[in-house]
Amino acid sequence: GDTISKNVTGLPLTLPPGFSISIFAKGLGKPRVMTKDEAGNILVSIPSQGKVVALSDFNDDGVAEATTTVIDGLNRPHGLLMDCRDTSVAMPVSRCHLFIAETSAVVRYDYNTDTRKATRRHVLFTLPTGGNHFTRTIIALPNDERLAVSVGSSCNVCNEKDWRRAVILITNQEGTAVEPFASGLRNAVFMAVQPETGKLWATEMGRDLLGDDLPPDEINIVERGDYGWPYCYGKQVHDDAFDPKKTRSCDKTIPSTIDLPAHSAPLGLAFVPNPSTSSGDNGWPKEYEGDLLVAFHGSWNRSEPTGYKVVRYPLN
Repeated sequence: GDTISKNVTGLPLTLPPGFSISIFAKGLGKPRVMTKDEAGNILVSIPSQGKVVALSDFNDDGVAEATTTVIDGLNRPHGLLMDCRDTSVAMPVSRCHLFIAETSAVVRYDYNTDTRKATRRHVLFTLPTGGNHFTRTIIALPNDERLAVSVGSSCNVCNEKDWRRAVILITNQEGTAVEPFASGLRNAVFMAVQPETGKLWATEMGRDLLGDDLPPDEINIVERGDYGWPYCYGKQVHDDAFDPKKTRSCDKTIPSTIDLPAHSAPLGLAFVPNPSTSSGDNGWPKEYEGDLLVAFHGSWNRSEPTGYKVVRYPLN
């Protein structure tokens, strides 16, 4: 109903009519991935500080009153996944599993919702380090006991020697059956599950040094197969700069679902709740229901900067 936008952050942000924005927590350094625990605390990874913190809004006023260190001393922790499904005697409701994707390993901890602490480190499997793209992201596959883990490339554009780079891996929860699921993904930093379809979606950052407008960054629906990097990008477009002799065809690679402006650097993505898959009024405008939101980091490598925004893609 309200047609006035409201920005109380003190930052130069613009909003559509009817939206408001405020600061939930600040002074965190460089926070990266967020997830919630069973009590509604927001857990945040801070890779540069090697730690995960919990932000608690005890009085539900939209501002965090407390910041608790969940665990520290980690190797650039990025992806977070909370799993509270096991409510057996050995794992009461107040205790959950917290999976953390560090740059060098995927690790499982016991997480206590009451104390907001993670203990009992259990390494599921290790990951390659070095080169570019240190972030690792983890998500649970719907209706499945398996996890998906995204690992970026070691370079801008190259043939990788390690099969665990430039891929989304799939694994069981014990980390004993790790295999590549989707390959040819240069740096698919964030993933989300579309509630209506149960399909996995991912943002993808294209290579540099092809000018201001190539290649497109991408949004992909993640299926088993090859998305083309380093030979192809976008809608099965061949990278002539990397492969001038055209030794590789793009005919059998999986094309992007949505092409984004080059160098926008798409990161987090989320689907606006749809009343059919969520409970009650969710506060979103009706025309937004089921649509995709993507947060652009913004360019560092373009003569005229682009990005620096959250965008909506209407989906049919």
